[in-house]
Amino acid sequence: MLRFLMTAPGVSVVVAAMFISVIDDAHRFRHAHQVQSYLGLVPLEDTTGGGDKRRLGSITKQGNGYLRSLLVQAGWSILRSPQPDPLRAWGLAIAERRGRKSIAAVALARRLAGLLWAMWRDGTVYDPEQLGQHSSAGTAKEAQSTQLRAKAIARAGKKAKQFANRRRNQQPTTVTNM
Repeated sequence: MLRFLMTAPGVSVVVAAMFISVIDDAHRFRHAHQVQSYLGLVPLEDTTGGGDKRRLGSITKQGNGYLRSLLVQAGWSILRSPQPDPLRAWGLAIAERRGRKSIAAVALARRLAGLLWAMWRDGTVYDPEQLGQHSSAGTAKEAQSTQLRAKAIARAGKKAKQFANRRRNQQPTTVTNM
């Protein structure tokens, strides 16, 4: 299994061995998010009230700190690699959007933890083509969502314009004193 995990970019013998020793059994987790949470790679959340007051902070830093730091270093390795890879492209897009490569390195560590868990659970090697297909499907869904939002905002703008025109066309009512 060690060699399977080492096929992922940024993952060396040390990272793969530490991941296996900390996780112990891939089948004790049902989802990749559970693994990411177990390792403390999910954002801290401070939420009160409704969904509009959701505040996300830095990572929780629960779990094994050494493995977490190894995964973050693997994330930095992926970002600095000259090799084209869907993980690297995803990380660079986050760095550009968020303005900081350190945030992208931690995000890559989180995604890498889920990827390593899935590879271990399924007994597969890293397949950048399959990862690229999943990423492109997510990008297409995000683009579709953005397009739908744009159309909805345009419709709302038309409604507001119609409402304003109706208000303007209404005759002002005059109040007479009796």
